[in-house]
Amino acid sequence: MLRSHRPLIIGRHGAVASNHPMATLAGLDVLRAGGNAVDATIAVAFTIGVVEPHMSGIGGDGFYHLYDAPKNSRLVINASGAAPLASTAEAFVDGIPDSGPRSVSTPGMVGGLAALHAGRGRLPWSDLVSFAISAARDGFGVTRNYQTYAAQQANRLRAHPAAAATYLGLDGMTPSIGHIIRQPRLAATLEAIATDGAEIFYRGTIAHQIAAAVAGQGGYLAERDFQAFRPEKQDPIRISYRDFEIFQTPPNTTGFVLLQMLKLLERVDVASHERLSDILIHLMVEAKKIAFEDRERFGCDPLTQLAPLDRLLSPEYADQSKEKIDPDHAARSTLGGVSEDTTYFCVVDDKGSAVSAIQSINSAFGSGFVAGETGVLLNNRMTYWHLSPGHPNKLVPGRRVRHTMNAPMVFRDGRLWAVLGTPGGDNQVQVNLQVLTAMIDFGLDPQQAVEAPRWSSRQPGQDANYPHLGEESLTMEAGFPSETYMGLARRGHILEHLPALEGPCSVSVIRVDEASGSRIAGSDPRRDGWALAY
Repeated sequence: MLRSHRPLIIGRHGAVASNHPMATLAGLDVLRAGGNAVDATIAVAFTIGVVEPHMSGIGGDGFYHLYDAPKNSRLVINASGAAPLASTAEAFVDGIPDSGPRSVSTPGMVGGLAALHAGRGRLPWSDLVSFAISAARDGFGVTRNYQTYAAQQANRLRAHPAAAATYLGLDGMTPSIGHIIRQPRLAATLEAIATDGAEIFYRGTIAHQIAAAVAGQGGYLAERDFQAFRPEKQDPIRISYRDFEIFQTPPNTTGFVLLQMLKLLERVDVASHERLSDILIHLMVEAKKIAFEDRERFGCDPLTQLAPLDRLLSPEYADQSKEKIDPDHAARSTLGGVSEDTTYFCVVDDKGSAVSAIQSINSAFGSGFVAGETGVLLNNRMTYWHLSPGHPNKLVPGRRVRHTMNAPMVFRDGRLWAVLGTPGGDNQVQVNLQVLTAMIDFGLDPQQAVEAPRWSSRQPGQDANYPHLGEESLTMEAGFPSETYMGLARRGHILEHLPALEGPCSVSVIRVDEASGSRIAGSDPRRDGWALAY
């Protein structure tokens, strides 16, 4: 019997899974109070930006993938901000810094959530933001996960006194377990957003204060960039995989990479192999390499270049790609990936509507820069740009950078089957692939699929952050059979080993049982993930 460390969370009416218990509880409270999936999303999104400041927040971006069950409609809210208009490639002759005000792009999260709530939310906006206000004012306790990130990023935070005073412990030291992180200035900013809506953030006093703080430290983000921001409503992209339909966020996300990998694997009788066997993992890794090469060719803002998705996601292209895979040898490539820091959550309500949501400030604690009296910790998303001439993701002022964030949904026979996702930079689509195939091809329940041992492939030249380096490696968690490690090494994979449950990503997943309609949720013990249902 395949066991998991955590129990499945099962409810008949609604479920929430996120990377922090306080955020999950906020979402569940909203559902129990009569809110819908959109309402719960607003509460979770704002709250998790407070209690997981190293992962996301109102100084960053997001993508919100909505399924409206009563209307049988699907929508993606693209809440990714553009590069500041003053941030030309020539402004970065010495490279793009990975922290500080010059690494900041336009935050899109607040505007995206407002667009999602408009006409779709059931409860008042101010009530939904109130959970985050309380968390910022009253504080949250430092967990071991938070402590680890704070220790790793202490120098990033110490470079900016306001950030160090807020997110570190006494005298700028790593905070102790249970230390309370309070953010009173952020609470005041959230109160203004709760009262006046997103307009005050983009075309009001908050935008003015943030822009002034950034300019005072030599950054490029200006009021005109806030004023120009508009979230975009998009149609999701989709493929069929066996008896399922997988819907994904379109470019400028790299959701198409997951779909491309699945379409290629559809050419393999996955279930005929042992789930943790070397041959199956080899085939999946090689599929990943092919898809990531196409990501480098085509992944960018559609205003810069349209990705040929009809071709990349076609059966014919999948057939051609499969022929490139040598079952006995690992391919070498000039491309690769890196893990960055983000947060993912999902919601399913009593009507069967759902949101697959992902948001980020890029690196842990983003730029490390808190914007003046606003208490807003800003992103360092500028580091995702390339500076190489001719690269499709080369920096263009006013354009949106390529995002590793993606927020999939799965349907079967026209009915919602699962909502899932994870933070983790370029590891996101790789881990989503593993969790999806574990559930679809091998019948694992959500918690089993989340806790299963993971692999993660890197290749040279494709790290997400500038200067986009990387190395050839295949990271493997403990828990695979010894024959698997030996078989992968024999095929030429360069293995790196991690202890059990210390690999990348932090998956949240909600399955909807086809027979009973129960919401079955799983959460990841690799971070502070937690799921609840009622």
